[in-house]
This record gives sequence, structure tokens and C-alpha cells, in this order.
Amino acid sequence: MSITSIKSVLRGWQLYTLLLLPLAYLIVFRYFPLYGAQIAFKNYNLIKGISGSEWVGLKYFNQFFHSYEFWRIMKNTLGLSLYHLIVSFPFPIILALSLNYVANARFKNLVQMVTYAPHFISVVVMVGIILQFLSPKTGPIGALLGLLGVDAQLPNLMGEPSAFKSIYVWSDIWQHTGFSCIIYLAALSAIDPALHEAAVMDGASKLKRMWHIDLPGILPMAMILLILETGRVFDLGFEKVLLMQNPLNMRTSEIIDTYVYNMGLKSMIPNFSYASAIGLFKNVLAFILIMTVNRISKKAGQTSLW
Repeated sequence: MSITSIKSVLRGWQLYTLLLLPLAYLIVFRYFPLYGAQIAFKNYNLIKGISGSEWVGLKYFNQFFHSYEFWRIMKNTLGLSLYHLIVSFPFPIILALSLNYVANARFKNLVQMVTYAPHFISVVVMVGIILQFLSPKTGPIGALLGLLGVDAQLPNLMGEPSAFKSIYVWSDIWQHTGFSCIIYLAALSAIDPALHEAAVMDGASKLKRMWHIDLPGILPMAMILLILETGRVFDLGFEKVLLMQNPLNMRTSEIIDTYVYNMGLKSMIPNFSYASAIGLFKNVLAFILIMTVNRISKKAGQTSLW
């Protein structure tokens, strides 16, 4: 390190001190666990430890690829991931564009508060709300029909395999759309007001101003977020899926993360190496996907991460 670099660090030592805690977090919880990824290539034994366990190469990867569960789990994971990405991504943009044109400040603040609040509900409470709301006996629809004297047998949606994906995705949209639109509102506030003033002078409607001014203004931010979301396409939220699972919907609700949990921890004979191999396979797929999407975005002349 040159003397100039040392002086630069010393001048901003307060800022570098602030970096210590997040840096320690990354090292301890993100980089240090990478050492344990090698058990995916070993016949891991708790007594022998990581270094003492014998190498088995790609044995557990092949075991997963040839498992009868492989295609079902991949289909469930990709189906739920793509459904979630395609459906949920536009909603924060639509909400941000709508709020940007609300003139009544009190109404705007009320809408923001109502849409932001669900984001702070914990996953356990959120799933509890879903279960209560969709319950055929104690849910609001069933209770309302009971008050009206209607004796109707409502379907148990949480037990319907075909309904699992929609329940997961639309409840997630309700919970996180408001919070996700904050970054788009910030991007919209950075657009030069002179552009809107000129458009109004030319007689442009609000819809045309959205299409020709606002959307191009937030497109770079939207592309970056889309690339990041694509990289997390296999990271659906293990806790929510696990809590929503039951024996009736297991056929469509079993994804890679829950399968890893069942094989590595919940099984009568835990197979840590097999679970690690599946988890590593998922991470490699996510890495390839984010690299591919970033390259496509860069080739198309849009914003990219690097």
C-alpha cells in the first residue's frame, strides 16, 4: 500500500471503522461457512470432522440427479420462482408511478403507511394470518356465510396442491409491494421536473408522461433490481414455504430449500453431505443465472451490475 493510500485511509478512519461490523458479519456468516461446502464432495462423518472425512467426488450430486424426486423438486422450485418473479416485479413500479401523481399529501401518506405496514409482519405471523383467512370454518368468508345462515362447504385451499403457488405469490405481493416501491419513488424524485413541465405545456396526459418520462427515468434502477431478483430466483424464502406446507399440498410445495432441510436435519438419519450437495448445486445455478442475465442486459445496452 502506498503512502498516499495510507494517508487517505487515516483521513477517513471514521468511515472505515463503520465498515468493521458489516465486514465482520460477511466474514463470519458468509465467507467462513464456505469452508464447509467441501462436505458436498465428502462422506461427512460427525466424529471424523470435515478434514477427516473421505472424499467421494460427485457421488451425492449424481445421487440427487438420478433421484425420483429431482424433476418434481426442480419443477416446483422453478415454477414458483418464475411465477413469483413475473407477477410480483411490476407491482412496486405500478404503485410508485401511481403514488407519484397523487396530489393529496394526506391521502398519499395514508396509502404509503397501509402498503408499507405488512412488510414488518414476521413470516410466522403472516402464515398464521393466511391460515386463518383461508380456513373453511374459522375464516372470514366461512364466518360471514354462517351469519347469513348459508350452510356451504368451502374448499380447503391450503390443502389444494394447485392453489399453493398462487397463495404464496399473492400473499407475498400484498406483504412486500409497498416497501419495495420506496426505491422507485426515490428514483422518480430524481427526475428533472422541467421534463414534466415541458410535457404539460405540450398537452401530454399523465399516462404519456409516465410512459415517456417516468419509465425511462427509472429503467436503469429497474434493470439492476431485476438482475438481483433473477439471482435470487432459487431463494424463495424457506421459512414461509415450510410453514405453509402440509401433507395435502406437499406434491407442489416441496422446493429445493425445504428438501435440503428434510434431508439434512429432519430425516431419521441426517445426510449432511447429500443436503450440502443439493444446496451447492442450487447456488451454482443461481450464480450462472445472474451472470447470464447481467451479460444479456449489458449486451442489450442496458444497465448492468458490472
